[in-house]
This record gives sequence, C-alpha cells and structure tokens, in this order.
Amino acid sequence: MSQPPFNPYPGTTPPPPQQPGGYPPPQPPYGGDQLGAPPKKKFGAGKILLIVLAAVLVLCLGGGLVLWLVAGDEVKDVVAATRTRVVEPTTLGGRPKVSEPQLQSLASQMKNDLSKDVPNATSTAGAFYGDPEKKDLVMIVGVSGVIADPKKEMADAITAITPELGAKEFKAVDAGPLGGDAECGDGKAQDIPVGVCVWADKGSLGMVVAYFKSATELQSEFVDLRGEIEKKD
Repeated sequence: MSQPPFNPYPGTTPPPPQQPGGYPPPQPPYGGDQLGAPPKKKFGAGKILLIVLAAVLVLCLGGGLVLWLVAGDEVKDVVAATRTRVVEPTTLGGRPKVSEPQLQSLASQMKNDLSKDVPNATSTAGAFYGDPEKKDLVMIVGVSGVIADPKKEMADAITAITPELGAKEFKAVDAGPLGGDAECGDGKAQDIPVGVCVWADKGSLGMVVAYFKSATELQSEFVDLRGEIEKKD
C-alpha cells in the first residue's frame, strides 16, 4: 500500500500530488467553478447599444412631425398644448436613470436628433432607465409642441417603426388622464423582445420602449410612466 505524501507541517492539509515531471495538476479556469465551467456571461451595455435602434426610433417619431402654427378657431386647444412639456424624471417607475456612459451619450444624441428634426418643439426628452444586467431597461423618447393631427402623427410613427422592430399589430389602449390616444404593440430588437407604447395628443408625441418585456407587461404601467414624462403647466 502506498504511503501518503510526507507533510512537513503537521496539522495542515498536504499539497496535492504533482504530475510526472514536477508540474502541479491543472487548476480550474479563472472565474469558473471546480468542474471547470466558464464564468457566466453578462448582458453588457455594449450589446444593448447594438439593439436599441434608438436613432431609428427617433427618426420615426420626429422625422415627419408637423407642429401646428395656426390657431384658427381652436385657440383653446392651442393654449392647452403650449402648456404641455416632456421631461426626463430622475426615476421612471422606480427605475433609476441609467448611468452607463455610452447609453447616456446615446440618449443625448436622441435629444439632439429630435431638436434638429423638430425645430419648433417646445421640449424634448430621451433617456434610458433601469438595469440592463437585470434585463430591466426602458427607453423614452418624446417631443412637445402644438400638433395639428395627433392621430395621424401617431399612426405615421407606428407605421415607420413597425418594419424596423418586426412589430406585430398595435392595439389601442387606455391613454390615461392626460388624454389623447395611445397604442401598444410587440416587437423584437434582434432576438430580444420589446414592448412599445406610443401616445399622442394636441401637445405631445411620445414613445416608451421596454426591452425584455411584452406589450402587455408594458401596458400595465404605461399610464403611470406617461404621467411621469408628460407634464401640463
């Protein structure tokens, strides 16, 4: 019977036996478990940048937007619309604003694009909220101004984003106490499901995109989220 290796330090665990040639036995890969399994990959923000389609969505939202410059007989609607603005709240539905530098830069670019596409806008909003690593990410895009035909502007925005997101049929949903019209639909950004809700009224047009969620899931909190984004003075 072979004897256990000599341990020069009684009371301690002896070192593992060496392989022929004096080399120690192979160790598990760094970051892996004892079976040598590779470390789990995280869903990095870098990949998010590849699938958000933010620039496309902004162009769809604001590229054809026509702001109403003639009051006519509907002066009350115009006055009410001029008191509407869109904001980027500190948190959205309890989600913190994303601090990742690349996503912050992308959000700034969204706002710049909106300002260029809709020069008469009274306010713009573009931001990301949540935690991509936890598969909880929401993007908002919005613009305010006096809109002559909200239904048409919303329909045009939905028509534009449908092929880009492979979106299914959008359905009318409750727009909430702020009024106007709203529709939600399902889509995909690469292989990631997204829920999309769009709203429009006389004073604003906006979009909420929830990554990793369905339109039904987003719809359950859409009215509250819109209330945090759209404000009436």
